Amino acid sequence: MSLTLRNITYTYPLETEPVIKDLSVEIESGKVYGLIGNNESGKTTLCNIMRGFIPSIYQGDIQGEVIINGQAIEAYEAGELASVVGYSFQNPFTQMSGVKETVYEEIAYGMENLGVPRQQMIQKVAELIQLFKLTDLQNKHPFELSGGQKQRVALASIVALDPEIMILDEPTSQLDPQSTEEIFEIVQLLKKQGKTIILVEHKVDLLAEYCDAILLLEGGKLALAGTVKEVLTNPEVLKLGGQLPQVTQFFLKAVAENKVKIDRLPLTLTEAYGLLQEVD
Repeated sequence: MSLTLRNITYTYPLETEPVIKDLSVEIESGKVYGLIGNNESGKTTLCNIMRGFIPSIYQGDIQGEVIINGQAIEAYEAGELASVVGYSFQNPFTQMSGVKETVYEEIAYGMENLGVPRQQMIQKVAELIQLFKLTDLQNKHPFELSGGQKQRVALASIVALDPEIMILDEPTSQLDPQSTEEIFEIVQLLKKQGKTIILVEHKVDLLAEYCDAILLLEGGKLALAGTVKEVLTNPEVLKLGGQLPQVTQFFLKAVAENKVKIDRLPLTLTEAYGLLQEVD
């Protein structure tokens, strides 16, 4: 399922300066996109546009077109859109329903609202509890969980609705390194299922490993877009408020100081090791 933005310009109510400025991008089906940029670049605003919350909830002035699978986003009913585009908040606490007393029920809640048959719902919840490693937590109250545990439950609740497009707004911001790796492994599994994923994330080393493409926002504009290799080895990223993988930055500095001669910059440690073997 494709997602297309054409000449999107958006201004919040009572503001005069657009937050998103004449932005066009084609999100291809089945790929993982990393969305990067500094804190004022417009990433969350863009996510809210892609999931239909702008202008329906946040209002303001929006120009341009958002097209999902060949259909304008405003043509979708709210409930229908929720099953097409899933969204994970940066703070998982805000995603808890507040009306369910166990993790099991919380994961099932969205499916209940959509009228999913009971047996199908039970099977889906069981699969998600295993996938997200929530077996020991399934009978606990969602508000008793740690931040990282809440994040896993929030993600499971989104996946339960089986959306074709998933927008994850910094899903690992409250997770330790091990839990972070687990979330990225789940992203990889979802990709294998054919999901289209847009991932807002500051941990560019993991984006380099798991993403197909990178979108860099700067001042509300799409400053750079391309494959992971094209964008995350481009020194311009640093000037535009983004970050490069640690390995890439190390070799970028080494090349500048004439400490090593290489014909390309590596993205990962594995790639760097292979590159050094070629030099030797």
